[in-house]
Amino acid sequence: MWKKLFSSVQKNDDASDKSYLEELTEDQLPQHVAIIMDGNGRWATGQGLIRTAGHKAGVKTLKKIVKACTALGLNALTVYAFSTENWKRPHAEVDFLMDLFSEYLAKEIDEMDEDNVRIDFIGRTWELSKGLQKQIADARQQTKDNTGVRFTVAVNYGGQDELVRAVQELAAQSAKGMVKPEDIGAEDIEQQLDTCGLPPVDLVIRTSGDMRLSNFLLWQTAYAEFWFTDTNWPDFTQEEFGRALHEYAHRDRRFGGLSKK
Repeated sequence: MWKKLFSSVQKNDDASDKSYLEELTEDQLPQHVAIIMDGNGRWATGQGLIRTAGHKAGVKTLKKIVKACTALGLNALTVYAFSTENWKRPHAEVDFLMDLFSEYLAKEIDEMDEDNVRIDFIGRTWELSKGLQKQIADARQQTKDNTGVRFTVAVNYGGQDELVRAVQELAAQSAKGMVKPEDIGAEDIEQQLDTCGLPPVDLVIRTSGDMRLSNFLLWQTAYAEFWFTDTNWPDFTQEEFGRALHEYAHRDRRFGGLSKK
């Protein structure tokens, strides 16, 4: 499986270049990978292109990574597409991103459906245009019975906003006498999160060199492993994705306990 997927990698005598191609067992793979797809603009600038060209190139990379997750049989992939703070960008760029999002859904949804991908969306999607809201609803409906990769797109999403909304809902339930404040636990909070039903994030990948969460899945990444690369998102390959998964598989995850090694 592994070597077949990444057979295009050029092998050499450097063990560090080859080691991530080794066969990994299913229990070594993360259940849930989250990716901060950073560096589209920087990639475009480096190519002497306008920023929107970087976003177009980034969509092509996303398709390849979703395909890789399908081939590997990963349970869940969540990507950070547009944050609640991204509205601060120039109007022309925001409009372009929304149009690109619509175009991506229109072009890719049938193929994702054929690949057994189940797509979902988190964030304040009700604030998007009516047209996008319909596309989102249609995509969810079309793939709702699929049993492959659970592909979640975070759009108009912010981790702090998500937690505030969860607390507000629990406070409203408490005011109605539906739950006592002292009885509220972690599971109750998780039930109110946008990601309800998904496993906790095991691995966070961020491209383009920055080393921060940027308000992404703050609750869900409590015990996640982090993997950073200087590669800009449009240049991020399936092979580099494989390297990240390989490094994850050899991390010692203690969850606050003692090492098992």
